[in-house]
Amino acid sequence: MDNKYAGMWVTKDGYIRHNLLPNGRYDEARGNRESAYQGSYTIEGDHIEYVDDTGFTADGDFRDGILYHAGMVLYRQD
Repeated sequence: MDNKYAGMWVTKDGYIRHNLLPNGRYDEARGNRESAYQGSYTIEGDHIEYVDDTGFTADGDFRDGILYHAGMVLYRQD
């Protein structure tokens, strides 16, 4: 798996936080709700596919160091 995108990605307001773990799992927090969604992800090129543990799927694309996902814009947190 290409893990160059592993790490924390957050919306500008910090409300949505995607922690892309190096092992292909993710943990999404929303506001004060830690681990609101968890699941697995795969990356092919600059495209990411998410499957949460309930079976819900979503996707996104990395462009110029920014993650565009389901109408959200997330930035890598240093």
